Amino acid sequence: MTNGNTTAVRVVSEHEPLVIIKDVNKHYGDLHVLNNINTTVGRGEVVVVLGPSGSGKSTLCRAINRLETIDDGEITIDGIPLPAEGKELAKLRADVGMVFQSFNLFAHKTILENVTLGPIKVRGMKKKEAEELAMQLLERVGIANQAGKLPSQLSGGQQQRAAIARSLAMNPKLILLDEPTSALDPEMINEVLDTMISLANEGMTMVAVTHEMGFARRAADRIIFMADGQIVEEAKPEDFFTNPQTSRAKDFLSKILGH
Repeated sequence: MTNGNTTAVRVVSEHEPLVIIKDVNKHYGDLHVLNNINTTVGRGEVVVVLGPSGSGKSTLCRAINRLETIDDGEITIDGIPLPAEGKELAKLRADVGMVFQSFNLFAHKTILENVTLGPIKVRGMKKKEAEELAMQLLERVGIANQAGKLPSQLSGGQQQRAAIARSLAMNPKLILLDEPTSALDPEMINEVLDTMISLANEGMTMVAVTHEMGFARRAADRIIFMADGQIVEEAKPEDFFTNPQTSRAKDFLSKILGH
C-alpha cells in the first residue's frame, strides 16, 4: 500500500457528484503538472487538497473553473462539461466562487461596491437589493462595519473575508479556495479559517488548497493528497492524519506535523 497506488486508498464521496474530474492531464512544457487526475466532489462536500510544493494542487483547483486550461480529459460541473470560452464559460464561472491568496479586490471601489458588482452586472440584480444582500454577507463574515471603506483601509484578514463575501454574493454552487491564508499574518489566519469553517458547517460545497492542517482536520469531509501531479491518496481526515497509507503521505505529514 506504500507504492502510490491510488486505487487501493481511494475514498468515494457519499454525496451526489457536483464536480466530476475524469482523466485530466496538463503539461507545462516537459513538466506533467496534472497526471491522469480522476476524482469527484459531492454536493455539500468540503474537500481539502494537500501536498508538497509543486504537487499540482493549485493547478487542479484553478482547472475546475478553467483559469487553467487542461490538455485532455474532462471536467463537468453539475452535469455540464467545462465550456472552452465565451458566454457559456462566463455563465459557469458565475456559479463557481473563487478565493485567491491575493484577495483580488478592486482597489478603487469600496468593500460594499466590490461585493455588489457581480450580482448587479452578472445576475442583473437591482442595486438596492444587491446592497441589502451584500450587507447581510458582510455581517455574516464579520466586517459589516467596514462596508464603506476601500480595500487598502482594511487588514489582510478583513480583505480576505470581503473576498469570501464577494464570492457568496453570486450564490455559487461551489467555492474554490486557493491558499486563501498564505498571504496573511499569523494573527489574521484564524479569522479567515473561522469564516471558512462556518461556511463548511452551513453545507457550502468547497474545494480548498491549504497548508492549514487544523482546518483540514476540522472542516474537511475528505482529504485529497497530491504529489508529482498525481492524486496519491484520498481519505477521511481522521484516517489520513492518523493512518496515512502511502510513503509519500507519511513523509509529508512527518515534515508538516513535526514542526
